[in-house]
Amino acid sequence: MRRTRKTWVTLALMGAVVGMAAAPADATALTTAQATACPTGWGSLAKTDDSATTAPVTDIRTGRHACYDRMVIDVPGAGSNGLGYSVRYVDHLYQDGSGRLIPVGGGAVLEVRVAAPAYDPETGAPTYPGRAGRPLPGVDLTGYRTFRDTRFAGSFEGETQVGLGVRARLPFRVLQLTDRVVVDVAHNWTGAR
Repeated sequence: MRRTRKTWVTLALMGAVVGMAAAPADATALTTAQATACPTGWGSLAKTDDSATTAPVTDIRTGRHACYDRMVIDVPGAGSNGLGYSVRYVDHLYQDGSGRLIPVGGGAVLEVRVAAPAYDPETGAPTYPGRAGRPLPGVDLTGYRTFRDTRFAGSFEGETQVGLGVRARLPFRVLQLTDRVVVDVAHNWTGAR
């Protein structure tokens, strides 16, 4: 009977060891990696590209993602190489040309400039329905973790200017994609979801 017990205990221990070997070596590291799967290295310094286009802005829209909130400025016909931008945190948003202060809600303000007009360069007719000092038309920020407010500042001398109010001064990135500029603002500095 003793041999049977020893054999049984040995088999039970071997099964436990095999079962543990099939599990990740460090389950805590895996859980931490899943919780911090968001990018964190974007920084909060100004990001610019000096390119420019005469193709006009036609739409500005936003979206929510697991790690960040996103703003997209559509400029059909601009391609991706000639579409410049300047995105930076500012203390206050001032409208180009007039210098008028445009209040933007939130803990911090990102000034988003796209080197494209919001009007037809040949006729001067607006191509985007935004009105200076007003929220962006069609943009509803209900349920967003980072975005708090948007304001259209206008289009002056071939540049379109937008104020983006965010919860705090958080890391952001700017992407140039075909016919659009994308601004992603992280939900936090740590990368945790």
